[in-house]
Amino acid sequence: MANYYCFMAGLPTVKLTDAQPQQSLLQLKEELADVLEPQDARLMQRYFMRFDCENLATLLADEAAEIDQRGNYDREALSLLIEEARQTDSAVKGFPAFMADFVRDYDAHAGQTNWFARDAALLAYYNYARECPNAMMADWYSLNFNILNILTALIARRQGWALENYVQGDGPVVEALLKQSTQADFGLNGELDYMKDLMQAADTTDPVEKERQIDGLRWNWLEDKTFFEPFDITALFAYVVRNEILERWALLDPEQGRERFTQIIENLRGEAKVPEEFLR
Repeated sequence: MANYYCFMAGLPTVKLTDAQPQQSLLQLKEELADVLEPQDARLMQRYFMRFDCENLATLLADEAAEIDQRGNYDREALSLLIEEARQTDSAVKGFPAFMADFVRDYDAHAGQTNWFARDAALLAYYNYARECPNAMMADWYSLNFNILNILTALIARRQGWALENYVQGDGPVVEALLKQSTQADFGLNGELDYMKDLMQAADTTDPVEKERQIDGLRWNWLEDKTFFEPFDITALFAYVVRNEILERWALLDPEQGRERFTQIIENLRGEAKVPEEFLR
């Protein structure tokens, strides 16, 4: 496994007290292209593919729309994907098979009631990302997939909606949400170590505060998973994710958001799983 000590030592420190990261996610992505080993580059590409999926949904709705430059593919490449996917029932060379499938799903469902292109693209992405060959990264994608489904299930239950119409995908968490829908925690408190914090966040009435708490949960998860491997690809991956979290909150609420997010992280740490001196 490659060690990125020299590269990471030269990166700006990502601290909760920063009003914003010292470099954008796009800048960081461009730097990574010059240093990653081929196998690790493919792993990191999977992370940025989330933007490609959003861009694909955007271009299918409006071919002249602006796209997010943080994706792996430019407008020309995505336009070619759309064109070729419509001419065949198979995968398009140079793209994961699910992306061509999504183009065809879009053409079949666009305009239908209760079908939302971005939600469908995100589901397709997570189904692909969770198959990542790196265990920590696969767990990260599963974490986010589970968070989305749990929050969706909570909303559906409160509204009296049938959960099976809203919870997406498969796996043990999805199975628990559907089979134990009457239990307050869906029977997941003993299965997911973050369930208690997630339920607390879900009960928060302020939507912005709720998002901050959920991002705080994600931040702590990343720190726990990479504490003992500070310079390998998983640590670099965690750095990229934390950089994006800070970038997003800096754009939303530069000062107040920073202070509140820092407080949330410290509260969520609670009984630290690592020695106190390492949290300073």
